[in-house]
Amino acid sequence: MNKQHNNTTARRALDRRVGVVRGADLAMPRGGWIRALREALGMPARFMAARLGVSTPAVYEWERSEKAGTIKLETLRRAADALDCDLVYALVPRQSLETTLQSAAAARARRDLASVNQSMRLEDQALSAEEMEHRLADYAAELVRTSDVWTTT
Repeated sequence: MNKQHNNTTARRALDRRVGVVRGADLAMPRGGWIRALREALGMPARFMAARLGVSTPAVYEWERSEKAGTIKLETLRRAADALDCDLVYALVPRQSLETTLQSAAAARARRDLASVNQSMRLEDQALSAEEMEHRLADYAAELVRTSDVWTTT
């Protein structure tokens, strides 16, 4: 119970923290953040290079690698510092963590109970739709409670 309580508390805390940015328009500018910020500041690449102690072509390479999604976080952090910015790194769930967990539990319950119900149907003991929904809900709740949502059967 204590582990489940801790997981629930952690889920809720993370949902609150990321809820602020979920849905915000934080898409990378067309040319990447480094280039967009550098140009908005009117900073030529050679000045940024001098601030970083790298060559001008290195700055352009950083901009290309950021746009391609291959830049290293440390490189991005250095670029942010040179632009007087903070690097903010986050994985933002597309929906609440609770919704993700409940959806996964429901999918697992449907998958696990489908074969059981098929066997019962062959023996002419199939559950009614209402009984099946109750079983699915109970089983999904049990999966969440026991942290077995992600295990494979």
